[in-house]
Amino acid sequence: MSVLELQDVHAYYGNIHALMGVSLKVEQGEIVALIGANGAGKTTTLRSISGLLHPRRGKVLLEGLEVSHLPAHVVHKHGLGLVPEGRGIFPGLTVLENLEMGAYILDDQNQIKENIETAFSLFPRLKERAYQKGGTLSGGEQQMLATARGLMANPKILLMDEPSMGLAPVLVDQIFDIIKELNSRGTTILLVEQNALIALGIAHRGYVLQTGNIVLTDTGENLKANDMVRKAYLGM
Repeated sequence: MSVLELQDVHAYYGNIHALMGVSLKVEQGEIVALIGANGAGKTTTLRSISGLLHPRRGKVLLEGLEVSHLPAHVVHKHGLGLVPEGRGIFPGLTVLENLEMGAYILDDQNQIKENIETAFSLFPRLKERAYQKGGTLSGGEQQMLATARGLMANPKILLMDEPSMGLAPVLVDQIFDIIKELNSRGTTILLVEQNALIALGIAHRGYVLQTGNIVLTDTGENLKANDMVRKAYLGM
């Protein structure tokens, strides 16, 4: 059984048909990249998965359970973590408080403390800034915080939306090293990323989305070598 499966998902904004029958799967332990141009429907796909937007047709399945029309907080409780585009941290809260917000569905205080320690081991910079307000962190540090917060509730799958956005190249490399490390520790990841070259470089598989349709799927390496992908998304 796939961790995540979309079956013929159609999503709308009013009368605008944003997703036109998107189907994809993410298996346990995979990094799957979803690439496409601006406006192709990548973020809409993540919104449809996470309960922020409900499909008009089709199904979203999380470990076989249909979550297509559940509220976002209920989908989260069923094991979905989200690192949103633009990070979406709470700027007025400290790093520690942001992490605690990520664990709001957990009742076990010992588990929460353990998850915070795990986050600090993954992101030592955050431990140094535990009592610093999130809004005072650098862009790279805020991305680390958003990622750590997304892991706090022990998700079955982590959705990451444009983690490299607005970061200097050296920080982009650092963030993607962290994504690979998370995956090596067992985290299943669906990655939406404008930087197709680096995304496909770490992905086991990938999907290409064009104007609300999946037009191509293959392994990350094969997509990197595909002529259409090279011309349209890799600048080659």
